[in-house]
Amino acid sequence: QVQLVESGGGLVQPGESLKLSCAASGRTFSNYDVGWFRQAPGKGRSVVAIIYTGRSTYYDDSVKGRFTVSGDNAKNTVYLQMNSLKPEDTAVYYCAAKPPTFANYEYWGQGTQVTVSS
Repeated sequence: QVQLVESGGGLVQPGESLKLSCAASGRTFSNYDVGWFRQAPGKGRSVVAIIYTGRSTYYDDSVKGRFTVSGDNAKNTVYLQMNSLKPEDTAVYYCAAKPPTFANYEYWGQGTQVTVSS
């Protein structure tokens, strides 16, 4: 079992930055693929970025060049650095984890709200 806790959300103005954290307990995070997802009001949940067990990464086109996903094995934490934020980035952000051989994400955090508004 893996427990995930997100933090770092908040209200920022367009162009500003935020860094989200996803802290894991119960298992070693480096053994899991970890994804960041977001859900905007009235929309479905979509993937933002993924860091795989081999530490390769994937980014949705909408955030490529602005967001960076990274992991700290010593802290069992994955981060999402978000720069040049836009109003359309406003959403609840979730982290999720799965064993690399699984197709679906098994473990989810509770979500953290990110609001980008002037």
